[in-house]
Amino acid sequence: MSVSVIIVSIGAKDYIFSCLDSLLAQSSLPSEIILADNSTGEDLSLRISRDYPAVKLYRSGENLFYGAALNKGIALSTGEFILCLNDDIVLDKEFIREASGGFLLDKRIGLVSGKILRRGGKILDSTGLCLTPWRTAGERGYGRADSGQFSRSGFVFGVGGAAAFYRRQMLESIREKGDYFDPRFSMFYEDLDVSWRARRRGWQAYYVAEALAYHVRGGSFRPDSGLGKPLARKYLNDQLHCDLIKNRYLTILKNETLVDFILHLVPILIYDLCAWAYVLFFRPKVIAVCFRRGFFKGEGQKKRF
Repeated sequence: MSVSVIIVSIGAKDYIFSCLDSLLAQSSLPSEIILADNSTGEDLSLRISRDYPAVKLYRSGENLFYGAALNKGIALSTGEFILCLNDDIVLDKEFIREASGGFLLDKRIGLVSGKILRRGGKILDSTGLCLTPWRTAGERGYGRADSGQFSRSGFVFGVGGAAAFYRRQMLESIREKGDYFDPRFSMFYEDLDVSWRARRRGWQAYYVAEALAYHVRGGSFRPDSGLGKPLARKYLNDQLHCDLIKNRYLTILKNETLVDFILHLVPILIYDLCAWAYVLFFRPKVIAVCFRRGFFKGEGQKKRF
């Protein structure tokens, strides 16, 4: 089984080095590690080349953000399976061996998630992605103490982007205009969009409880005071907050059926009322950013309803 690992990094707070160290300590080593360097300087690439010569580098010279950078890395990769990582992830030494076993259970399993914990190892970060009634990306177990309640492996809706394992065949089957990840999703909801598209095409997602990883939630873009805290939007800058709002709408428009939209209209409207009330009273500058940038840039995407 050949595994390519794709990591996107801007070099924030040196998280990437712990991530790479954990990859090189795997009991089942990946076939290749590709780092998409989203930093605007040369320091990160130079240090990686010097200290981690086995790592393949893709450097764009600009911040492509997460989805577009992953597209570049996946296009350069050769593995039958693709493990996409945030740079603030550290993997248990058995992660790849345990997680890759999930694909062997059924040929229709195209996505695999492990048990992602916060760095202390006591609080859950994600045990798979779920689609909530208000049509947001829900991380199973998010922020709860790990008491063994997710110790059983099983099928889930999708996989969270912090440590997302994909079958290449699945990624090829959901490509849109040559892209695996929609490049309009600079950050946020790109994992739900991929999971939802895969599900629509008959692929299944599986959670492997024995595959452990440790994540600093928001490590690359939140201030230290906001790490691991609830209400993530409180710690986002205005541009990222706008992306969070816009990408949810884009995910719904791309993937939701008319029947399911009608069935979930009430919770969707309740969520929107709360989200926009928060923006209006506490973050009014976000509204100006959203109007200035436009909610949906680029060519139109065919709607599901």
